[in-house]
Amino acid sequence: MKIRLAQVTTSRDPQENLGIVRDAVRSAADAGARLCVLPEATMRRFGGSIVDVAEPLDGPWASEVRAMADDAGITVVAGMFTPAAGGSGESGAAERVRNTLLITGGGVEASYDKIHLFDAFGFAESDTVAPGSDPVVVDVDGVGVGFATCYDIRFPGLFQTLADRGAQLIVVPASWGRGPGKVDQWTLLARARALDSTTFVAACGQADPAASGIEISGTAPVGIGHSMVVSPTGDVLDSLGDAPGELTLDLDVTELESVRRTLPVLANRVF
Repeated sequence: MKIRLAQVTTSRDPQENLGIVRDAVRSAADAGARLCVLPEATMRRFGGSIVDVAEPLDGPWASEVRAMADDAGITVVAGMFTPAAGGSGESGAAERVRNTLLITGGGVEASYDKIHLFDAFGFAESDTVAPGSDPVVVDVDGVGVGFATCYDIRFPGLFQTLADRGAQLIVVPASWGRGPGKVDQWTLLARARALDSTTFVAACGQADPAASGIEISGTAPVGIGHSMVVSPTGDVLDSLGDAPGELTLDLDVTELESVRRTLPVLANRVF
């Protein structure tokens, strides 16, 4: 299956970001990709309120993305924010949202709510975001595709659960926080999770705003780029730098059977 990762820098304007999605979807379709992946927070980048832009999956923003995917005839994955029913954060926030991946087009209609929230490195995602609870695997052109979002990549159990449920490829949209060693951690974790689950891992991050001359202050995780596709044996098949760009790769998932015979970590694990 041919996939396309769109490493972009989104703005704080959801309408402007729809233009970014449109360009990415058209480019992916023109390249012959069947799956187009955009980063976490495609709807609006972190660094300001996300509560005021949250919309349901049948709202206008998601409906626009859905129409783009249908027109292109491919499956599109894009990060957005959806309302969370009831409850407030420990900080006393009046309302929280879900950090959601919209998965739409090409005969697929699904969503994934980020399970592990980024309460680390001085940032508290749980102040404004309610966690999801359900791992998600869908069929895209006969390939089992699982989903994780950003901080989820630090938790191998999720990736092994997705593999147990039929994932051959795990897509990880992200908006990774900058800082010392963070690029190395991102790369190491993507490779480790591919080995843990013996799946392909396609990790698509927001580009580093600084690479486009955009100055961002504060602790919000706005992206470092370095999107990559990793093989089930932990090899980086292709990757990008910190600037906006696109990565296209044709994956041969038939090799998974032989990899899992040679490296049966899923069958051998005790816990």
